[in-house]
Amino acid sequence: MRGKSRQEQSGGFEGQALSGLQHFLRHLKPLTAGVGGLMLVTLIGCGRGRVVAPRTIPIHQDWALQPGSDIGGYRVAGSLGDVSIELNGHQVRAPFDGRVEPLAGGCVVFSTPEIPAYLFRLCGLSNPTLGDLQRGDKIGKGQSLQFAAMRKQPDGTWAIVEPALDILERTVRQP
Repeated sequence: MRGKSRQEQSGGFEGQALSGLQHFLRHLKPLTAGVGGLMLVTLIGCGRGRVVAPRTIPIHQDWALQPGSDIGGYRVAGSLGDVSIELNGHQVRAPFDGRVEPLAGGCVVFSTPEIPAYLFRLCGLSNPTLGDLQRGDKIGKGQSLQFAAMRKQPDGTWAIVEPALDILERTVRQP
């Protein structure tokens, strides 16, 4: 039996104090309609009062277990292709000037015009900062980080690839 599809996954950010609406959204399964489904659930971003819809990224590899999946009542924090780093409560920083967007499953995605063929998925952060950031700005912090690098394929999907060591170092290096 397959795990939940990406459209069926939802969840809040690890360790985040949840408001009533955020608590409701964390436990609400996304509603789907039509071919492929339409995500109707949105997340509230960082207390700024604006509603930000989670980004959908079509992954080239189709694995049953994804961040946000449920196994025996436990939330999956990372999946195949993720690099896990013990942060011990330290911050994660933007490796380049770029943008942070929410993903279903309690993760965020970082994109940058400096290397537009790549996206970086970051899972395990509490209270992530969404929106445009400068290199070195705080994205969030947590006990552990699950980091995945994705490269855009010619067909428009994204393949999970090994991340470059210097990008990982920029992401976790403390000032």
